[in-house]
Amino acid sequence: MFQHCDPAAIVFYPRYFEMINEVVETFFGDAVGWSFRQMHSVERVGVPMGRIETEFHASSRLGDALDWMLFVTRIGGASLDFTLRAASCDEARLTARGTLVLVDLDRMASIRWPDDKRATLTSYKEDEAP
Repeated sequence: MFQHCDPAAIVFYPRYFEMINEVVETFFGDAVGWSFRQMHSVERVGVPMGRIETEFHASSRLGDALDWMLFVTRIGGASLDFTLRAASCDEARLTARGTLVLVDLDRMASIRWPDDKRATLTSYKEDEAP
């Protein structure tokens, strides 16, 4: 989208981090059934990024549609690792590997995954992202 691009009509790389957060938020809402609204406003928990490593494979330009894929690669007591890939017309644009940590927002301390959420997250786990 225009809002993601610099004057050369190429995605400005910090915007990818906003897109990564949108993918994570969509994953939790649609796949896990745990919206950020429910997490933050009702249950007072969140999943901030504890670590992120990103490889940029090719430029994305104004008008390119990006397909995003998120793979859960490890589930710990209070964290999970993921690999996220973005591509356009089967051309790799970005790979990100990161760690999300489940935290109590009032205490700003990590907490264990609830059993039902852990079970759902486990259903999306892949030993190695393709």
